[in-house]
Amino acid sequence: MKTKNNDFIIRPATKEDCGLILDFIIELAIYEKLAHEVVTDLVTLEKSLFGETAYAKVVIGEYNNKPVSFALYFHNFSTFLGKPGLYLENLYVKPEMRGKGLGKIMLAYLAKTAIDLGCGRFEWWVLNWNKSAIEFYKSLGAEPMDEWTVNRVTGQALEKLAKFF
Repeated sequence: MKTKNNDFIIRPATKEDCGLILDFIIELAIYEKLAHEVVTDLVTLEKSLFGETAYAKVVIGEYNNKPVSFALYFHNFSTFLGKPGLYLENLYVKPEMRGKGLGKIMLAYLAKTAIDLGCGRFEWWVLNWNKSAIEFYKSLGAEPMDEWTVNRVTGQALEKLAKFF
């Protein structure tokens, strides 16, 4: 999809992009100081994104035909609104391309996608230490949900919890 910046396009990712997506995920994890948490691989990404059940979607941002950003998103659901939501798991713009408005274009694309799909919300998380991102998101009208605490069960704790059923 062409954007208002003629040098920047956003396109849906394909199965052939899984190597590129993995590279973006690793770059993002390094930036977020979370590289030690990346355990995915090409096979897992291909199955999860392009298998019989696609659990998430990815779009690639290309500047002058070169991939420079990606966004991975999926749907959640708001019981209070009675509508689906669009949840942004990852948005990444290569460091040398920041400051050109590409992140804002990616977010605007996802906001339009949410509206087009009848979603009542567009949400994402941001690390507390990432002050520049927090200020950027606030400038776009995003409201931090400070009264909520994220909970996560993974690995052995997930296995242990499942055994109660």
